[in-house]
Amino acid sequence: MKKTTIITSAILAILAIVYFSLPKYAQRALIYQKVGIEDYSLFHNREVSTGDKQEWQTNPISSELELNNETLQKFNELQTIAYLILKDDKIIFEQYWDGFDANSLTNSFSMSKSIIGLLIGAAIDDGYISNVNQPVSDFITEFNTVPNKNLKIKDVLTMSSGLNWDESYGSLFSTTTEAYYGTDIKKLIYSLEVVEEPGKVFKYLSGNTQLLALVVERATGKKVGDYAAEKFWKPMGAVNTALWCLDNEDGTEKAYCCFNSNARDFARWGYLALNSGVWKNDTLISPQYVNESLAPASHLTNTDGKPVNYYGYQWWIQQLDGNNVPYMRGILGQYVFVIPNENAVVVRLGHKRSTEYTNYHPNDTYLYLETAKTLLNNFNSLANK
Repeated sequence: MKKTTIITSAILAILAIVYFSLPKYAQRALIYQKVGIEDYSLFHNREVSTGDKQEWQTNPISSELELNNETLQKFNELQTIAYLILKDDKIIFEQYWDGFDANSLTNSFSMSKSIIGLLIGAAIDDGYISNVNQPVSDFITEFNTVPNKNLKIKDVLTMSSGLNWDESYGSLFSTTTEAYYGTDIKKLIYSLEVVEEPGKVFKYLSGNTQLLALVVERATGKKVGDYAAEKFWKPMGAVNTALWCLDNEDGTEKAYCCFNSNARDFARWGYLALNSGVWKNDTLISPQYVNESLAPASHLTNTDGKPVNYYGYQWWIQQLDGNNVPYMRGILGQYVFVIPNENAVVVRLGHKRSTEYTNYHPNDTYLYLETAKTLLNNFNSLANK
């Protein structure tokens, strides 16, 4: 027994030495293990404030729509917490699970990439940025080196920067892990180097979005969360103050992820995209820029040499019945789908997404779109009675 105790104590001592020798961000990653939709409670946050609040109206027919048992089972298996459909500016379906409701804050994860893409467009409209072909180094002077100085904003928008960011989610020491749990995200971004020719090959890197956010901050002289509130959150009539997680107290937004809101307010980004940047007769962002954002970056190829028909300026592009469906996407199945031919927006939030992909899209995206199609068809039939 005594020998066993000594061995156990020795092992624990070694583990403690290893743990405390790790960087702080790695220690935090070990403690929390997995990311979660309520991780905003772990970090400092910047409030994205509201203005005059505009509640969504609910179409009376919505009470007649429901999920069938098979679909409900699939939703539950993926730990869905919210599913919302807006059509013609009104809610036609809304359901919540697991104690969450219309006002519950949860993490957008990479859906926030689409928000940053829109903020670049707003900065162009405001004259802070000339156009998408302007060099990043005009704003990020740390990039005024060879070969970084030739990197264009458009290359970063379309995930073709060629930067040496490690997008690994399972590694304790990846750049992505350090960005999420670390306390100096700017230093991390400024250390990046272009290692592949920009503007040629699509390679999804969260560091691209973080770099764009720093461009926005340098160009406007404003914090990203404050600029988002000014240009979009307030004009769109968001009901709840959003939270954007920071790397440290009063620090920098983790812009590639970590915009925290709820299904109804997330839907506003989709509605803005659906209407090409126009919010109830008020043009918040250039329609031309929005349309470019939602169009495939077809000048690129992916790492398999195939044309990119599934990504624009920080927006993914799905297909439904042969029509493009732009959408925002987060790692745990956070989605905002834009269905133009139905004048509809679909929001799904939850804890899990499919680990299998078809045509570069997680398989659960097909589930949520087909479900929306069924509910929209049922709604149209009832509306036409």
